[in-house]
Amino acid sequence: MNKRKIRKAIKRIKYLPRNKYLFKYLGNKLKHFYYKATKSKKVAYPSTIMLELTNHCNLHCTTCPREYDYGKKMDKGKMQISQAKTVIDELWPYIDSIGLTGMGETFLYKDIEEIVDYIKSKNKGIIISVSTNAMLPDFIDIVKPIVDKIDTIQISIDGLGEKYEKIRIGASFNALQENLKSLSDLCKNSETTLMLNMVVTKENYTCMAPLVRFSEDINIEFLDFTLFNLASVTKIDRNYYQFYKSEEFKIALKELDRVADSSDFVTVTNRNFSTDNSFQKCPFPWTHFYICWNGFVTPCCAKPFPKECNFGNVFESGVMNILNGKKIQAWRQLWFNNETPKFCDKCHFIDIEPVAAGA
Repeated sequence: MNKRKIRKAIKRIKYLPRNKYLFKYLGNKLKHFYYKATKSKKVAYPSTIMLELTNHCNLHCTTCPREYDYGKKMDKGKMQISQAKTVIDELWPYIDSIGLTGMGETFLYKDIEEIVDYIKSKNKGIIISVSTNAMLPDFIDIVKPIVDKIDTIQISIDGLGEKYEKIRIGASFNALQENLKSLSDLCKNSETTLMLNMVVTKENYTCMAPLVRFSEDINIEFLDFTLFNLASVTKIDRNYYQFYKSEEFKIALKELDRVADSSDFVTVTNRNFSTDNSFQKCPFPWTHFYICWNGFVTPCCAKPFPKECNFGNVFESGVMNILNGKKIQAWRQLWFNNETPKFCDKCHFIDIEPVAAGA
């Protein structure tokens, strides 16, 4: 467990629900363990969810599902404040963390401060995270009111310099760098942790090790790497994944390991790609449930397109009726059988062979 997770766990314990709510909270945890032990297809109230407040975005990134067929067909909009509050009300006091993130740029949602304040009014210990490209005009002024209220701000970076700009179309690396320096200063001595996230591709893999030094230079303590997920990237064949088995990638991964291990400041929270993959590696039938801006629950955050697949609408039926409905229970039975649904074709949880650093 890394330092960021330890901090979050300590905060959560400090602010556990009180009085009758504590008994409800602990009872739900017991139900969770009971369902898991008995291999039930039902779930207890979730400890974590993702609320897609908006799926509008200001960039056009080559790694983003928005830019391919599924994304181009999706409806676009934003969640109403009252709808977000209704979801939060149903899940309190059981919820431990909420990600206010989806297919869009989180800070395009003008009422995010009200949503954050509402969550914290339920319990100060509910962990809130957001993801951002940090490229909106006046970004620092927009984010300033919720620093110290949000626990983690994850910034998508996907490379350095020109490589960053070729992937994150419409972004400026110089502007990003200035925003990150200002954001780092703003969050210093606050409750808000910053983390950089890079999707590793053929175009940017040589940036992995240098990104550790970049993080040190701008005082961002946490760094995360994710392999490119082709589940909803319709133009690219699964053979793309063979690149991650190539000698050049393994050498770059070994260099990342060396630089990360030598850093006294930066923690690389995800760089282990060596585990065996299958549908049963996917956690999303059981946790991190994704609620789209229009209320539909989709199978995961990698392909959150209700027109392709959804388990129902929480605004119409309530969260728990959807999470324990017949459609999602049938999906969990596939998980128990380790039978990959067609919807998950090309997902990196399934199709990437184990990857180890070079010798």
